[in-house]
Amino acid sequence: MDEITYKRRTKLLGLAAIRVAGDLPRNRIANVLTEQLVRSATSVGANYRAACRGRSRAEVLARLAVVEEEADEVLYWLELLTESGHLSPENVTALWKEANEILSMTVASIKTLRGRLNPKSKIQNPKSDQSA
Repeated sequence: MDEITYKRRTKLLGLAAIRVAGDLPRNRIANVLTEQLVRSATSVGANYRAACRGRSRAEVLARLAVVEEEADEVLYWLELLTESGHLSPENVTALWKEANEILSMTVASIKTLRGRLNPKSKIQNPKSDQSA
């Protein structure tokens, strides 16, 4: 996936979380869970943008690791909101799917980048075992 599409999808994830948050009841517990959901979902896009501006592969990798953590956190808050009865699973299916896809793509990007940072790693390049 290209950078522009990835940026758009991570931004839309944040917007979708904001919309879901607007539909939630207003009470102490829902407010806390909703705030966490919105923070993590909007952080995905913000940190991906920062990764795109990284000055080194190591810096990009560090930012992508934050994207991974935040995308996983979105899934966690959605679990809590649905399992606590604040949201029905049907209301978060699209958001859940998108967060999960972004998480998967981010993990794949991290693996690729780590392989480029350390091409001699036996984990990333098993053929290097044969040359020893």
